[in-house]
Amino acid sequence: MMFGNDNDGVTVLKTLTDTLADSINGYRDAAEHVDSNEFRQMFVQLAEDRSRTLSDLQAEVSRLGGSVDSDGTTLGHLHQRWLDFKAGLTGRDDKAVINEVERGEDYLKGKFEAALSSDSLDANVRSPIERAYGSVREGHDRVSQLKHSLEGHPTNI
Repeated sequence: MMFGNDNDGVTVLKTLTDTLADSINGYRDAAEHVDSNEFRQMFVQLAEDRSRTLSDLQAEVSRLGGSVDSDGTTLGHLHQRWLDFKAGLTGRDDKAVINEVERGEDYLKGKFEAALSSDSLDANVRSPIERAYGSVREGHDRVSQLKHSLEGHPTNI
């Protein structure tokens, strides 16, 4: 089991909030690096949506007595720096940025699915995670559809 037995849910929630913060940073970075105004606006909107989701889960962390910070994870920061380095060598186009955003969305969605598959989550913690997961899934699906549309597969963005 990914999260172990954590009756109060603080550890699970903090893992998810850190990963959500990484996602917000990723969307903001993507918005800065795409050429398309349409994609830029979409990434800004997704960052705002994700910020609201983060705030909701941080409120749960606080309610349970945990400390809240929204800087993201070291891994997330390292990933952003790696992308900057890689882009410096190979260049960045919209498709490359969208592919990286989708990779991040897959990772985030997986974190939420692992948390929700845990039998040790209290119902009071599971409920806000389920609500947040709905938002995460919507963002994931939207980016996935965008990626597939750029690859020539029909979608309905």
